[in-house]
Amino acid sequence: MDLSRHAPRERIELDGGLTLRAFEGEADLPEFFRVVDESVEHLRPWMPWVAEHSRERTAQFLAGRAELWASGVQYSYAIVLDGAVVGSCGLHRLPDTPDGTVEIGYWLHPAATGRGLATRAARALVEQAFRLPGVTAVEIVHDVANRASAAVPARLGFTDHLRRPHQPAAPAETGEDRIWRLGR
Repeated sequence: MDLSRHAPRERIELDGGLTLRAFEGEADLPEFFRVVDESVEHLRPWMPWVAEHSRERTAQFLAGRAELWASGVQYSYAIVLDGAVVGSCGLHRLPDTPDGTVEIGYWLHPAATGRGLATRAARALVEQAFRLPGVTAVEIVHDVANRASAAVPARLGFTDHLRRPHQPAAPAETGEDRIWRLGR
């Protein structure tokens, strides 16, 4: 199957100056690195990758986006508000995710939180996910203690589907995932 024909839109314009756009590789490095750098303390409790944050790691992340997009494994977006990158989100087909299911992930710069941006971004990703062939459900997974992440699927009508143990990888994680699910 030609996955590129079935890929989600590379640019999603939402109201209020909010845009989701596929990462543009090295061109995004200066601004994206700065946004991550300014967000490290905000993200550290929940995002294990923050412990290894560096300009080199950010460059590696950005360099791999186009290949993952083309393969249909991950569709990663910069969250852009009024022309400035304020976070990242994406659709992921993970090995431990059931067939027909994609997972949504998101994070925001601390100055961009509390305004519904993650909810709006996730809503747009749900729409894109259900356009992909074979996708019957979308999941959002987070540690049970991460209340901010829980608010997004609750607002979007996801069902609190399942809890499962996981090995904590970030400082605030409890070792229990909460899995929210939305069916087609």
